[in-house]
Formats: sequence, structure tokens, C-alpha cells
Amino acid sequence: MNPRLSALHPYPFEKLRRLLAQAPVPQPSPINLSIGEPKHAAPTLLVQAMQEAMGGLSVYPPTKGDPALRGAIADWIARRYGIERPDPDTQVLPALGSREALFAFAQAVIDPGADALVVCPNPFYQIYEGAALLAGAQPYFINAQADLGFGYDWKAVPADVWRRTQLLFVCSPGNPAGNVMPLDDWKTLFSLSDEHDFAIAADECYSEIYFDESDKPLGAMQAASLLGRSDYRNLVCFSSLSKRSNVPGLRSGFVAGDARLIAQFLLYRTYHGSAISPVVSQASIAAWNDEAHVIENRRLYREKFDAVVPILKPVLDLDWPDAAFYLWARTPCDDTDFVRDLYGATGVTALPGSYLAREAHGMNPGARRIRIALVAPKRQCVEAAQRIADFVRGDARQ
Repeated sequence: MNPRLSALHPYPFEKLRRLLAQAPVPQPSPINLSIGEPKHAAPTLLVQAMQEAMGGLSVYPPTKGDPALRGAIADWIARRYGIERPDPDTQVLPALGSREALFAFAQAVIDPGADALVVCPNPFYQIYEGAALLAGAQPYFINAQADLGFGYDWKAVPADVWRRTQLLFVCSPGNPAGNVMPLDDWKTLFSLSDEHDFAIAADECYSEIYFDESDKPLGAMQAASLLGRSDYRNLVCFSSLSKRSNVPGLRSGFVAGDARLIAQFLLYRTYHGSAISPVVSQASIAAWNDEAHVIENRRLYREKFDAVVPILKPVLDLDWPDAAFYLWARTPCDDTDFVRDLYGATGVTALPGSYLAREAHGMNPGARRIRIALVAPKRQCVEAAQRIADFVRGDARQ
């Protein structure tokens, strides 16, 4: 067996399952707000596109993806970010969702060895850590800071760490705090990448869940273009239809950016075997070409935040995120105790913030916080929020 497998940590939801097993069986009907799985209906136009493309099951899909899909993605990137259309032949590569691509990209770009580092945000999506470890590198965690809007002090990372860094993972809008990285941070990271020649993997799977139609989150390729980096040197961004279009089961996304890195990643994927079915390709083309269903999706999330935040804000330290569909709330006690007791008393499941982070630099930046995913229908989210508020006030434990 690969000895690196032993370095992997249990996934947060496995830890959560064990934690909740310690709680009494709740009497109220359960409401699960722990996992970021969209629950809105899949758009009808995607379903119809798949049904009409079933003939594609009879052919092998190309690793590079359907040219029409690459073109649709390139068009969407240009429209969404107001930048020059990337070359669909050299700067865009369809992927089986951002999760698969993020993991595989690390395997392609890391030169393994005791000296190799992968810089990861903390808290973080656990795929970043697992990808680094299985590629033969060690993760170096940079803690999110509440006083920086849950952003990062990139300049505080020691020079020796940057010297050894081969890959940097960035998530904007962030998971779990929903913070959007500003242009000045991108400028800093591009400068560091130029100096130390590491790749930047920008995870943008939450980019289309925001609250003001006139204020879209800044994207990595957009930031690069604004800073005169139209070749996207050392930058690759990852996006997905899972959250944008409510199709997590479709497993469709893309990788885009530096043509040099895309070419090497394509070579890796030729052997890795991650090609998108023509059936999924046709549904994906329909999705990237339509914004009406995405606007409606944002409206539904905005309604839930409008309803839930006023209920929870008086009892928990939280606020609206910049984007995404999470609330990142501070708890009045240990986060694991809070989640276990909340579930036992109310049937509501949240995710302990400490499960999303690692102890780094003397602290776990997720400790005494919980992540609440507003993915359930509005009625259930409001009911869950009221139960949480009653629990914090002590009403549910009387």
C-alpha cells in the first residue's frame, strides 16, 4: 500500500458522525445544515439537454473535452469577469468537478520530496491537504484572521516557506467564512509566485453565490487581467457547476489559466483517465450558456439569509458573508460540545469549525466556531435557526 495514505486525516463528516453518536437521539425532526450540498432543484434545461444527448454514451469522450464545451466555458469566463476570452484550445480544460481537478492538479505539478511545501488556507477544504500529502509534499497552513475579515497576512509567511513552496491553494469566496480576496492580496501573491516560481490553484466553486447582482466577487483570472498578467502566469483557477447550477451529481467543472500549466495537466489527465461524457458535456454547455437559473438560485439563497440572520445574530456572533451559502458563527463554548448538544436537544446538525482546520502556529482558527450551510429549503432553514436560537438562550434545554 502507498505509505502516504497513513498520513491522511479522517474527513470532517466522518468525525461529525462519530461526534453525533455520543448525543441522545433527538426528539424533533432532524434538519441537517452541516454539509454544503445544494438542495435547490436542478434546472430543467440541463435535464432536457442530458436526455437529448444520450447517444453520447456510445462513444469514448476526449480527455481534452468537447471543443464546444471548452468554447462555452471560455465565453462564460469572458462574460462573467469582463476579460478577454481565454483560448479554449490552450487555456481551458473541462473537469469532473472542481474536487477531482484540485486533487489531480497537485499530483501533476508537485515534485515530491522532503523539502516540498504546499501552502493552504486554514480553515480549508480537506482535499487541499490530502492532495499535498499524496503528492509527496507537506502542507503549510496560514491561519485566517477574524480581524482581517477572515483573510490572511501573506507577508507574515517566512521567506524560507515561500522558497520551498511548489503550490498555493486559495479559496475565494472562502469556505467556510465566505470572504472574497481583494485585489491587493492577489498582487502580493502574484509577486511571490514570480519570485519563487510556485503555482497558484484558485478554487472558485462558490463564485456565483453572492447577494448583490451589481457587486460580483472578484475572480483570480480577472485579478490577473487587471494587474496586466494576461498570460495568467503560474495561475490556474477551478470552477464547477455544482453550486452555481445545483447539480452536484453532474460532476462537471473546469480548469483555466496558464497555458503552460494546462498543457502539463492535460498530459497527466491523459493517463489519469478523467474525461467528461458527451452526455454531461451537453448539459454543461446548456448550463454555462444560461444565467437565468443562476440569478434565481441567488435569489433563493438571499431570501434564506434575509430570514435566518435576524434570528441568529442576537444570540451568536455572526454576520453575512461576502458570498457563498455559509454562516461562520462563533459559539459560546467549545464548538464540538456545542454541535453535539445542539443535535441532541434540537435535531439540528451544524459542523464544528475545528473539524475544518488544523492546529497551526499555536491555535486552531476554527475552534469555537460552527459552519451553518443554508442549503435546505427556506422553511427548514428558518425552523433550524429558531431551534438554534432557543438552544443558545437555554429554552431547548429546560
